[in-house]
Amino acid sequence: MTNIARYLTHPQVLIEPLKDIRAWSLNEVGSNRVAILAAQLGSLSRTQRVVSSDEIKALETAKPLALALGVAMEVRPRMHENDRSATGFLPPQEFEAVADQFFAEPAKSARGWETAESAQRRVVAEVEACLSDQHEGDILFVGHGGVGTLLFCALSGIAISRRFDQGPGGGGCWFAFDPKIRSPHCGWQPMEALMAGG
Repeated sequence: MTNIARYLTHPQVLIEPLKDIRAWSLNEVGSNRVAILAAQLGSLSRTQRVVSSDEIKALETAKPLALALGVAMEVRPRMHENDRSATGFLPPQEFEAVADQFFAEPAKSARGWETAESAQRRVVAEVEACLSDQHEGDILFVGHGGVGTLLFCALSGIAISRRFDQGPGGGGCWFAFDPKIRSPHCGWQPMEALMAGG
């Protein structure tokens, strides 16, 4: 049986305004953080399943970890970040304002974005589908900050709120939860804490 489930967000990305956000890659900082974690797996060493969103930045996070663990990487396209294709790239200040609206009014679409409620149902369904399979060892989900926050709220039994977001810094954060009772063990922590046995 799975002992611990973890949700890890991709770290820093290379911002390319003219490119589809879903095709953005990790930048040098993000790639280096992943490489360091892959070289010193720490708490991830008991992981038997790595499940990733199909966005490039998530795959670039999940693949080195799966390789280091010697396990296959499972790709689940519906674990993608909240659909923001209606606006595409937004300058940082404008993005933050729309993201605030996304979380503050979860039943409403912010500027054409997928609603928070819809994104939450989607990511929860994907996680539940994975956990319904019987597997030994821990499981690692690799995804995104927005839907990761929505997942955290659902597992915690709390209303959707940006107050529970992973916070600033460009990503590369995780939380663990009990795969049986679906309850988080902790709030967001930096990926480096995994190397220290976090």
